[in-house]
Amino acid sequence: MKYIHSQESLNIPEGVKVHIKTRVVTVEGPRGSPRGDLGARQWRDARIDGLIGKLTKDLGHLAVSFQHPKKDQINIELHHGSRKNVATLRTVRTIINNLIIGVTKGFKYKMRYVYAHFPINVNLEKNNETGLFEVEIRNFLGEKIVRRVVMQPGVDVVASKNVKDELQLTGNDLESVSQSAADIQQICRVRNKDIRKFLDGLYVSERGNVIEE
Repeated sequence: MKYIHSQESLNIPEGVKVHIKTRVVTVEGPRGSPRGDLGARQWRDARIDGLIGKLTKDLGHLAVSFQHPKKDQINIELHHGSRKNVATLRTVRTIINNLIIGVTKGFKYKMRYVYAHFPINVNLEKNNETGLFEVEIRNFLGEKIVRRVVMQPGVDVVASKNVKDELQLTGNDLESVSQSAADIQQICRVRNKDIRKFLDGLYVSERGNVIEE
């Protein structure tokens, strides 16, 4: 069965600019990352990659069209699509909405250390050359192996001040923040043991926004 015309609408909040050209969506908002302590060349590269001041998403692989009937509204349309094609409309709408939330409120993931006997030691460092945060995990299950995870661009990680054994990952891009949390969790997977007994690791305990209502 083909649907002649399908459409999803998305409202743009005040203070956010959305620019779409050849299905490349660029969203700018008040939470644009500051220049900070990046060097001139790193800042220029980050600006080109869309990491500072705005978020960019390429949707060229999806056969949808965009309309801008009002200043604060975007219509996502699809003509003569099957049921599977129509399902992509809601996906595109959610992706753009996540970009808007990222440049207005930001995303925050909280991760807790879980251990039964050997306490997990976590050190946080920032690479001066790349400007990316690195998480170093030691004494996992008493092993001598040092596990290192490099965070995605635009993701900041700090140890919670009020809660023991907790990390906070923040950033504007939901995919980067969630992927960084997944990398930390995956590197602490227990192997060759009964995972029902060995539950040690770092797990996501809470998801939210940097600016809470």
